Parts: sequence; structure tokens; C-alpha cells
Amino acid sequence: MIVAVGSDHGGYALKVLLVEQLRAEGHQVIDGGAFSDERSDYPDFARFVGEALQQGRAERGILLCGSGVGACIAANKMRGIRACVCHDTYSARQGVEHDAMNVLVLGGRVIGCELAFELARAFLGARFNEGERYVARLKKVEALELER
Repeated sequence: MIVAVGSDHGGYALKVLLVEQLRAEGHQVIDGGAFSDERSDYPDFARFVGEALQQGRAERGILLCGSGVGACIAANKMRGIRACVCHDTYSARQGVEHDAMNVLVLGGRVIGCELAFELARAFLGARFNEGERYVARLKKVEALELER
């Protein structure tokens, strides 16, 4: 799978390990930075990941910041982006299956690398359930986006 990944300085150390792991597992990674732990701003990386999805250059995205919260808020401002902070595998999988989540957001100062790897596997391995109720809910979410 083609995965766009981005992080600010707070998620940088975990991002480096996660990108290496994703590539080892056979994913194509588009790494949008940060490329050091120098101070950087999470909205820039949310934009990178969001645009990669909007433009069809990536199938899914993973964002990291210190807590995951800021990057999640920024990503969800972009049309078509459904980003969620997940620090448990159930939510990482179920968010895709029931809610068509397309961006996993992780807190680099909250979780360790092994949990991050498990979360990414759950997220990337899940598929949206095309059942009638899930599709109807997704259409309602998409309608909310157009009402702004």
C-alpha cells in the first residue's frame, strides 16, 4: 500500500522507526518529514498527508505529533480527510471498517514503537465495510463537510 507519512518534531523519533518498519513490511512510503527533531509545525505535515490522499498519490496516511491531537485537528480541516487519534488496535481497525478513516494519527510522546507498529498494521490491514448502514453514515459525514 502507498502510505503518506508526516510528523512534527514531537513525533519525529517515532516516525523514523515507523517509516523503516512500514517499508520492511512492503509498503511504499511517501515521507513528508519532518526530517529532524528541530521545532516544526504539525499543520504543515497534516497538509502534506492530506494533499497526498486528495491527489491520489497515497491510499492512506499516518500523522504523528507529540500527543496526536494537534495533527488530528489540522488534518480533519481538509476535505475528504477522516483522521483519528488511535492508541489501541480496536479503534485503528474499526475506524477504517465502520467510519472509512483514512488517516491514523499517533502521539509520538504517548506510545512506544511496538504499539505504533501494531496500530499501523491494524489500520493498513483493515478495509471499509461497504454495508448499507456504513455507507449511509459516510454519506452523512460527507454532507457535513459540504455544509461549511
